Amino acid sequence: MKFEERLRQLMLDKEKRLTRPNEVLGPGNGIFDRYRYPVLTAGHVPLFWEYDLNPETNPYLMKRIGINATFNAGAIKLNGKYLLVARVEGYDRKSFFAVAESPNGLDQFRFWDYPITMPEADQPDGNVYDMRLTQHQDGWIYGLFCTERKDPAAPPGDESAAVAQCGIARTRDLKTWERLPDLRTPSPQQRNVVLHPEFVEGKYAFYTRPQDGFIEAGSGGGIGFGLSATIERAEVDEERVIDPKKYHTVYEAKNGQGPAPLRTPGGWLHLAHGVRHTAAGLRYVLYLFMTDLHDLTRVIHKPAGYLLAPEGEERTGDVSNVVFANGWVLDDDGTVYIYYGASDTRMYVATSSLDRLVDYVVNTPGDGFRSAASVARLQELIDKNLAYQSFNILA
Repeated sequence: MKFEERLRQLMLDKEKRLTRPNEVLGPGNGIFDRYRYPVLTAGHVPLFWEYDLNPETNPYLMKRIGINATFNAGAIKLNGKYLLVARVEGYDRKSFFAVAESPNGLDQFRFWDYPITMPEADQPDGNVYDMRLTQHQDGWIYGLFCTERKDPAAPPGDESAAVAQCGIARTRDLKTWERLPDLRTPSPQQRNVVLHPEFVEGKYAFYTRPQDGFIEAGSGGGIGFGLSATIERAEVDEERVIDPKKYHTVYEAKNGQGPAPLRTPGGWLHLAHGVRHTAAGLRYVLYLFMTDLHDLTRVIHKPAGYLLAPEGEERTGDVSNVVFANGWVLDDDGTVYIYYGASDTRMYVATSSLDRLVDYVVNTPGDGFRSAASVARLQELIDKNLAYQSFNILA
């Protein structure tokens, strides 16, 4: 195929993908609606990111810089547009951040021409990923992300041991970023850190995940909470675990805060991920809980089990059986857009409303942590429904 013909076909295929309308899948579960197509894939990146489009220097029109995946995006609505700050991973395994924009939050996401140029800290990042965005009370938009570096204590020949910490940057427009020093905490490893959107006791509040190791939580684990007097050199002296991991649950291996929580009249609504061990490896799901409006360390509602788990095509990818959310958007009309990565490969969206999510969190039974308690809870619902049905029939 000639250069011009191949380029034309690539452009047509790209435009078809970018303009394809999304579709709600089925009647759903009443809590949220799933959508048929991913909102971001590796195929969404601009052609001029991957190809040298000059026939003189690339006569076969081959990829020069390959993109492997787009996933785990932070989310924000800014100037009427729905923006995802995606983790974009190249063929070289390095991740970077790039902004994709949509007019409606469901489809038509297009990447901005250039990825984010993220300033490096004093110690250069080996890899950066999974940014959480917070529009803070102080007027800045903060991006908190994992910065990963090779473990200097790794034995010779071990090229996989790493140290993860929380990188911090801030911006007004998602285009120009100011890098701040990494967050300091008592934990040797720190991922999935989120900035609370409001001051707490006049300080910056962080949701953390203390871990002993890069992969395994060890004696750490759970969603922690801590305060820092400043953001310019943020330091949390004490991490208080407010949502611990627990035996034989969907968060038995580890769990972490997703995006920044949403304020509701009854409490702060949190989206988190939970991880458990299976014979096929780790399984990641999403769950919700609510904390007190005034005491952010007190969990007041937490439904049993997961809110959203991988289904269908979402189950397959570079790291299968995984859903992961670090971005959601609460719209002016109460609609909530939940953006979630699927199997470390692509991005999907689910929609609900703040009212529906609050109803789910407040009125769904909690975990009894025993099989007998689960059966008793189910029997209670069956009795209620059968009595209600009989009443209607007799009436």
